[in-house]
Amino acid sequence: MFLSCLLINTGDNPDRPRPGRLWMRNLYRVHQRLSMAFPSSSRISDDADFLQPFIPEDFGDRHVHVPRSPDTGFLFRIDPLSGGSAAIIVQSSALPDWDYAFHNAKHLLSAPPQVKVFEPSFEHGRKYRFRLLANPTRKIDTKTGPDGKKRNGKRVAVPADKLEEWMYIRSERAGFFIDKDSLSVKPSYVYINNSKDGKGQQLRAARYEGIISISDPVKFKEAVVSGIGSGKGYGFGLISVAGI
Repeated sequence: MFLSCLLINTGDNPDRPRPGRLWMRNLYRVHQRLSMAFPSSSRISDDADFLQPFIPEDFGDRHVHVPRSPDTGFLFRIDPLSGGSAAIIVQSSALPDWDYAFHNAKHLLSAPPQVKVFEPSFEHGRKYRFRLLANPTRKIDTKTGPDGKKRNGKRVAVPADKLEEWMYIRSERAGFFIDKDSLSVKPSYVYINNSKDGKGQQLRAARYEGIISISDPVKFKEAVVSGIGSGKGYGFGLISVAGI
């Protein structure tokens, strides 16, 4: 697997947004651009210089709109940096071609992308600092119908006063414990717009940081690879850790 760090050109004046800042305001467009780093072999051979319009079918062979695993898909997260700048962290199963993805949009980046090999491995009881931008949701109306089949239900945002509880439940499922005294939760919303009528929507977001200890290395590795929670196509679910 691979980890990439993209430094975004946000400009140095918050009152005069630069292209990178405007681009990040709609996570649908961010995901679309990142998907371009995984072109099909036919797209590369037929349009090596990326002169043709974006066609979704030409990108993301086994890497977009698929379950995340060591062999398929990618996750990403936008991290704010000091001074109003930002970075996008991308975890992918395939080596991304950032030169191709940003061939006609180099102005969005403030530095060449950095890519390194990522081989996640964890030990029982090991402690880490973690960071996660999640889309805390729950399903309602999942009752079994007259035909005996369980309805899929509707996904709704978790209330602000339940964000910590949601994280504790998820952590138990994902093979780690959270040091409650260390947990920081910053609720917010993110905006997406993939409709032709221009009507977007806001999604619940919560940035979690703190200290964790690994209770089940196998489950935790699965969580790191596949992501935690919903909304993975919009920059949610990628959990990053650093040893302490």
